[in-house]
Amino acid sequence: MASITALLHTENDGLRLGRALETLYACDDIVVVDHGSTDGSVRIAREYGAMIVSGRPGASAQEYLGSEKPSWIFCLDPHESLTEKLAASLFEWKSESLDGQAYTPQAFSVFLREETTEGWIDVPAAQTRLVPPNWNRWAGNFPADESSALPLKGELLRFVFP
Repeated sequence: MASITALLHTENDGLRLGRALETLYACDDIVVVDHGSTDGSVRIAREYGAMIVSGRPGASAQEYLGSEKPSWIFCLDPHESLTEKLAASLFEWKSESLDGQAYTPQAFSVFLREETTEGWIDVPAAQTRLVPPNWNRWAGNFPADESSALPLKGELLRFVFP
């Protein structure tokens, strides 16, 4: 069965981090890259069993994750949360991917719903968020968009308000 490591970058996101971590039950491991938080972000990450690493300029996702056990990488922001449908989609994919031998696309994308003062809106384009361990195309803290990425069922919810 394939494994998934969630990767989040944080800096003083203590008000939102717990909500994001609470929804990552489909992931096998959680790595929180902390960029000098002075609030409770690190404590909250530890309470959820996340491994905390210090952010370093120019470091790649692979450097943060290490190479002990190759795992697919699921990237999200501390102000995003998985819907139950997206978590179920991740569980389903993992169970169908026996030791990574089943057909697996190059990457997966997810759709986002964003909170606004007028209510929730759908972000029109899916974003690449689940990538294999050897992924080498990054746009900041997230995988660069891959046009061939298959969309997963469910959404990420992006919260604007604490």
